[in-house]
Amino acid sequence: MLKQSLQYKLLQKLSPQQIQLMKLIQLPTQAFEERLKQEIEENPALDTGKEESDTFEDDMSNEYDDTGTEKIDAEDINIDEYLSDDEIPSYKTQANNYSSDDDEKNVPYAAGTSFHQSLKNQLNTFSLNDEEKSIAEFLVGSIDDSGYIRREILDLVDDLAFTANIFTTEEKVLSVLKKVVHNLDPIGVGARDLKECLIIQLKSKEKNKTRALAINILENAFDHFVKKHYKKLLEKFSISENELKEVNTEISKLNPKPGSSYSGNNKIAEQIVPDFSIKIIDGELDLTLNSRNAPELHVSREYNNMLKGYQESNVKTKSQKDAVFFIKQKLDAAKWFIDAIKQRQQTLLVTMNTIMHYQYEYFLTGDERKLKPMILKDIADKINMDVSTVSRVANSKYVSTPYGTKLIKEFFSESMKNDQGEDVSTREIKKILETVIQEEDKKKPLTDEKLSKILKEKGYPIARRTVAKYREQLELPVARLRKEI
Repeated sequence: MLKQSLQYKLLQKLSPQQIQLMKLIQLPTQAFEERLKQEIEENPALDTGKEESDTFEDDMSNEYDDTGTEKIDAEDINIDEYLSDDEIPSYKTQANNYSSDDDEKNVPYAAGTSFHQSLKNQLNTFSLNDEEKSIAEFLVGSIDDSGYIRREILDLVDDLAFTANIFTTEEKVLSVLKKVVHNLDPIGVGARDLKECLIIQLKSKEKNKTRALAINILENAFDHFVKKHYKKLLEKFSISENELKEVNTEISKLNPKPGSSYSGNNKIAEQIVPDFSIKIIDGELDLTLNSRNAPELHVSREYNNMLKGYQESNVKTKSQKDAVFFIKQKLDAAKWFIDAIKQRQQTLLVTMNTIMHYQYEYFLTGDERKLKPMILKDIADKINMDVSTVSRVANSKYVSTPYGTKLIKEFFSESMKNDQGEDVSTREIKKILETVIQEEDKKKPLTDEKLSKILKEKGYPIARRTVAKYREQLELPVARLRKEI
């Protein structure tokens, strides 16, 4: 049975402007500049640089009503709402900004030949028939950015048949791989696994006793070597510790990812532009926002002139009225965008200033053990903002400090109680754990159980499983793999 009923609901929805503001806050400096450029291109009412002090102060008193419901009056299109009264907008005069001359404006760019193109160019130095050249080019195209071919030879044979209309055999593909691709520069490219990659590099070098032994060990006891079962290697090959140590040193000089070492690779390296700068001046911390986050924006003077022309015109045509309505929409968008940039700037400064004072001792000393436990809610409560806003600021922003450029989210960490019942940062514990591992005897590295006991002696009662978790987060291997001869 169908029924009709009224139901009242109270919903909270973000306006499109609020959503856009959140997106602006999340952008780091370089991405913000791209967004700014895009907005200027899309909205002709926005202009950059200093605006002349002359502003259009007259009110638009005429109204029109094309449909009987739509009107534009003086209040709707008052240009004074969109233009600054001074040459420089007020938010540019805040002391938190510094000269744009202080910023490094040069952005690195890529040039030259790509990694794969370089490999294809090298194929011209080999004497190959049409079939071999096609197979070699296909193999080069199958190499990943690390320099490996991670597919089975049979799969490559099938792909050659289906995609390149080349019908060949596994033996032929394998022959081209070993005779041609494995001789390309950088040496080691085209290997199908780490074992083959290291052996190719060793065979390309001038032969000596140590390298011959290294090849023998990799070919016949690769698993023992990788897992650092040194006793088994000494017994299996009847060699001394010094000989094994020389082999270990020789193999450590090889490149496990030959593709990533290509100097001409035209991938653009990520350039980190600090969004904030913290300096120590007369023993006090000084925070500044990168001036590239505070651009000079104003309404284009062309729009000023268009509005003047509309006001001074005695006859208001339909096309003129449509143009003024279009201008009003663009002015509204321009005004909102300028206000959003001001709010973004204020939010960034307030949030980072609170973080700086929360971790005051760390920023003064640079000692990571001084980092206090801090979660997003701690900062959000202090600045009366939502946790998500703090997260947007912390997630993708960097700050330049006297101790290097840091990702802001790295200053956040959970708390753990020490043996005295005090809250300490997990970052502090990780730093101590890292120091203990660095200072250990590499011939007898400490197990997670022993590391747990050492931390307990230092006043940090944490379990072995927690030590293992922190060690993995620090990207440190287990004791067996840290062992050295």
